[in-house]
Amino acid sequence: MSKVIISVKNLTKSYGSFDAVKGISFDVMEGEIFGLLGPNGAGKSTTLEIIETLREKTSGEIIVDGLNLDTHPNDIKKIIGVQLQTSGYYPGLKLTELISLFSGLYNRPVNAMELLDTVNLRDKANSKVKQLSGGQKQRFSIATTLINKPKIIFLDEPTTGLDPQARRNLWDLIRGLKDGGATVIITTHYMDEAEILCDRVAIMDSGRIISLASPDKLIDDLVATGFERPKEVKKASLEDVFINLTGKEWRDE
Repeated sequence: MSKVIISVKNLTKSYGSFDAVKGISFDVMEGEIFGLLGPNGAGKSTTLEIIETLREKTSGEIIVDGLNLDTHPNDIKKIIGVQLQTSGYYPGLKLTELISLFSGLYNRPVNAMELLDTVNLRDKANSKVKQLSGGQKQRFSIATTLINKPKIIFLDEPTTGLDPQARRNLWDLIRGLKDGGATVIITTHYMDEAEILCDRVAIMDSGRIISLASPDKLIDDLVATGFERPKEVKKASLEDVFINLTGKEWRDE
């Protein structure tokens, strides 16, 4: 039986009279890809930022790999990696130099070229972040989250704005993180992405979790209500056509 690696109990976050998170509870299992989904303003980013120790909670209990957030926040920081929607890097440094900088901050030696290999960026080792394409920037951002060899990786909308090839390639990278033993928590507005990648998803709205299950279970439950799509579902999508015609190799933009 899988181990619970993140336990959230009755979490609330209030800003004055506004409750952004309203007493939610959920568990994340070790080794799974867990999706936190919801419309803008649902409270998902606030929830993750609290777990990531980036934002203070109002009340509730959070346990991360046996560590209580209230008493061991610094220990939690040592075992997590966080990739945000936007990241700022020193513009004058090459990728290898940035990795060395982060390595020093973590006090953990890292082979920069081997790390760049994991995200297929070896040929960009001497480039600066501003010279990278959108997909390359996202892959480098994920690479920097791996420097401390985290047990838990948080990815906040990692494929937003990417073209179909870059998006599919990033999916393979995320699957690789799971295959390497990491637990991955992801937010995304692409439901096809969540359906393909996630073992389970929690759907939030107005600060509450309104459903939590595997994507297949959620879809089956909806179909059981008599729901039918107004258009026949085809065996392929336009994105599949695009990928088939243009290829799925890593590309420089």
